[in-house]
Amino acid sequence: MSPARPAAVVVLAAGEGTRMKSSIPKVLHQVGGRALVHHAVLAAQALEPEHLVVVVGHGRDEVTAHLSEVAPGVQTAVQGQQHGTGHAARCALEALPPLTGTIVVTYGDAPLLTADTLHDLLEEHQVHGDAVTVLTAVVPDPSGYGRVIRDAHRAVARIVEQKDATEEELAVHEINSGVYAFQADALREGLGRLDTDNAQGELYLTDVVAHARAAGGRVGAVAVADTWQVEGVNDRVQLAALHRELNRRTVERWMRAGTTVIDPATTWIDADVVLEPDTTLEPSTILRGRTTVARGASIGPDCQLVDTTVGEGAQVTRTTSYGAVIGPEATVGPYTYLRPGTRLGRGAKAGGFVELKKADVGDGAKVPHLSYVGDATIGAGANIGAGTIFANFDGVEKKHSTVGEHTFVGSDSVIIGGVHIADGAYIAAGSTITNNVRPGELAVARGRQRGIAGWVARRRAGTKTAAAAERAAAAEQTSNDERSGG
Repeated sequence: MSPARPAAVVVLAAGEGTRMKSSIPKVLHQVGGRALVHHAVLAAQALEPEHLVVVVGHGRDEVTAHLSEVAPGVQTAVQGQQHGTGHAARCALEALPPLTGTIVVTYGDAPLLTADTLHDLLEEHQVHGDAVTVLTAVVPDPSGYGRVIRDAHRAVARIVEQKDATEEELAVHEINSGVYAFQADALREGLGRLDTDNAQGELYLTDVVAHARAAGGRVGAVAVADTWQVEGVNDRVQLAALHRELNRRTVERWMRAGTTVIDPATTWIDADVVLEPDTTLEPSTILRGRTTVARGASIGPDCQLVDTTVGEGAQVTRTTSYGAVIGPEATVGPYTYLRPGTRLGRGAKAGGFVELKKADVGDGAKVPHLSYVGDATIGAGANIGAGTIFANFDGVEKKHSTVGEHTFVGSDSVIIGGVHIADGAYIAAGSTITNNVRPGELAVARGRQRGIAGWVARRRAGTKTAAAAERAAAAEQTSNDERSGG
């Protein structure tokens, strides 16, 4: 039987995180492309609580703004002065209406805690009618954590913070995760009895456990075998470790779902990325944000795709892409830069050393190499020759250009922003196009070549260039004489 919805879930996220050495609030540091607090909120939302409140403090304006963006239905409570976890829980209750039922308390810096684990905690709490149920773990090194102290019957008696623990208590390896399920009245009454008679002079939420037991309530515990779920972030080393572990799990999950990952150790996949079966990720591939990769596509090596959509059967190699759409069977790379607003149609190509920005490249169209296309629409089947640039910025505004279907733009051309090149036209290599080109026209916009004989001998006399020219002229004259029989 599924447990009843909790009356509230409280996420404690007010701490400053001084060991992070950062101007960014600790809970806004990211793991797997999501802020720490966002991970916590997503796990909490899965319980479908009647109320979900995040306690904010340090950097509260930034944290609140982020929450309004990623989880607009979440309520916040302010802990103006950080006087401990018990004080933070008081702040949460003061922001909520009077509650009955179960209140779950979690932390905003434990990104691997899952909704399934919270569900198990809630179910254990409600099945046994506990006043408090604690999520615990047995770890090899319990340093820094509160110890779970059990009585002779193995029931939870109390939780002791490390700074207040005796030598015997410090030897205990079962630790408090800081995650609880409380009966609302037990939490409210326990918070009312807290004092600061401890090593840190703070109000400990852990002391509510002892108060609940003293009042005759049952204190239960759920031990989680996956100890990564109770790992919090206090410094950059822990941040990196949790990021690495989350990525390992994410990569493994996608491999089991049908993605081939050639080198998991160099592949990074954010939590919101979506991969279809039969995709292939080559070494040194980074997929971030809300990137999606469709069936049969191949990414890498050496790619970073952010918020990018990749179509079926596309091939992307040594490419950096932000906010682009790569169509089915398109080919991109190597050494290609796709900027926001770029769209490649079916079978289109963006080749080596190509940069595209707000460029709509039609089906089968090609920008093969060494080109910049910005603020432009390229028609289906068109070909943009090597070294072509779209001069889209006149110093004041960006101007959009169009190239028609099956049009051929010769190498080393410049397309001035705002021009329209119609279907089936040709642009001669080396042209600078400033005016519209009509269907079927050949546009030539370049100076006529002329040669000035003897210029090097006169203006560069005595140089290696002049000597080379003299030798070549002599050889040419000898060849001409031989052909004429002279």
